[in-house]
Amino acid sequence: MKKKIIIVLVVIILLVLLFPIRNQLKDGGTVEYKALIYKISKVKRLTLEEKEEDLKIKKYEQGIIIEILGFEVYNNVE
Repeated sequence: MKKKIIIVLVVIILLVLLFPIRNQLKDGGTVEYKALIYKISKVKRLTLEEKEEDLKIKKYEQGIIIEILGFEVYNNVE
């Protein structure tokens, strides 16, 4: 009986730690998936790049950022 209770509690704790919440940012299309122990960001944001004579060129940064326990383990945002 105790084993079943422990297994159920472990499954519930794992679901809470690993189940992500989706969050859409208003920066051009970035989507974040956050759980308690990790965060995955699909980045698509508009940036301005300055060139000569104060010309500004609009450009999108795109890529994926993965963080586990607050430490960035992968980033390919261009």
